Amino acid sequence: MAIFIKFKAVILAIFALQIYALPQDFRQVHDGIEYAEVTRGTEEAPIRINLLRLDPAKVRLDIVHALDAAIGTEKTSSIAKRHGAVAAINAGFFRNDSSIYAGDAAGILVIDGKILSESYANRVAVGIINGKSKTEVEFGHLKIEAYVTNGKEKAIISGINRERKKDEIIVFMPEFHRTTLTGSDGFEIVVTESKPRIERKGNSVIPCNGYVVSVSDEKHKWLLKSKKLKLVVKIEALEKEKQAFFSKAEDIVGGVPQLIKNGQIQITWELEKTSREFVETRHPRTAIAKLKDGKILMITVDGRQPGYSVGMTLQELAEFLLEMGATDAINLDGGGSTTMFLDGKVVNRPSDKEGERKVSDAILVFLR
Repeated sequence: MAIFIKFKAVILAIFALQIYALPQDFRQVHDGIEYAEVTRGTEEAPIRINLLRLDPAKVRLDIVHALDAAIGTEKTSSIAKRHGAVAAINAGFFRNDSSIYAGDAAGILVIDGKILSESYANRVAVGIINGKSKTEVEFGHLKIEAYVTNGKEKAIISGINRERKKDEIIVFMPEFHRTTLTGSDGFEIVVTESKPRIERKGNSVIPCNGYVVSVSDEKHKWLLKSKKLKLVVKIEALEKEKQAFFSKAEDIVGGVPQLIKNGQIQITWELEKTSREFVETRHPRTAIAKLKDGKILMITVDGRQPGYSVGMTLQELAEFLLEMGATDAINLDGGGSTTMFLDGKVVNRPSDKEGERKVSDAILVFLR
C-alpha cells in the first residue's frame, strides 16, 4: 500500500508540472481571436501564462514603434489604444535607459517597408506580410548590408537611427528626430534630391524627403567631394529559402533567440550571442509562434513574482510552445517589458514595481 501511495504521489506531481492549455481553455473573444489564461507549475512555483490564438485569415498584424518614431518609449497598451488595435504584445529588445536615445531598437526594425534599425549578431526576427486574404508571418536569422556610394566608392554604414560613436558612420532618417543629436566632431552630409550639403557643426536638421550621413572621423573625405550619393540598404536572410519573404515583408522586428524550427526545439542562443544565464534563468517571457493548423500564437509568461508566477526558462517556454502545436517560434523581449493587451486593458501582470513598462515597439492585432 505504501508503495502504491508513493507511486500515486509521483504521478500527481508529474501532472502538476504538466498543465498545458487544452482546447476548452480558449474562448473566442472576436471572430478570429481566441484567448486563454493558463496556470502551470506547482503551488510553490506557479507559472501564469496568457495566450492569444489568431486566425490569419481574419486578423491583420502590424509592428508599430513607440510614438510612431525610431526612438522613444511608450507603453504597449498606449501604442495599441492610439492605433485602435484589438490586441497587442510587446515586441523587440531596445535601449532602456534615461538618455535621449531610449527606445532605440536593439536589432532589426522595419516598419511599412522602411528599415529603421540595423540587425545585430544575425539574430532571429519575425516578418509580417498582410495579404489580401490572410496575414503571413515568418521567422529567420537576418543581417543587413548598408552603405552609401557615389558610384565609384562606397562607405559601409555602421548603424541606422542611433547614437553615433567613435569611428562610425550613421544614417539618420526623418523618423529618428528633427535633428541628428550629434556633437561637433566629424562631419555630416545632408542628402536630398538636390546636391548633398556638407555640415560640420553636427546636430544637422534631417530633411523630411531625405537623410543625413553622419561621419565621426575624416577617413571618408571622398564623401565631401561627392556631387551625388546613394544609400543602399539590403536585408539578407541566413536561411536562403526565406530571402524572398523577407525581401517583401512589410514589417520586421528582431527577437532573441529562435526557440523552435520545423517542429523541433532549436534554441540558437550561442549563434545569436546571448548568455547562458538569460536562457537558463526563469524570467517573464514574450514569444510568437506559428502553429500546425496555420494559426498564429502570441504568448506572455509572467515572472519575478514569487507566489504568483516565477517565469520560465527558454527551454520550458519552447517545450510549452511545442505542446501547443508550434512548428516555429521565437523569443521576444521579456522581463519587465512582457505585456499582453486585449480589449482595452492589460491582461497579464507586468513584473516592474511601477507596473506596465514603456517599450520601444509592439505587435498589434486588428480585425480584417
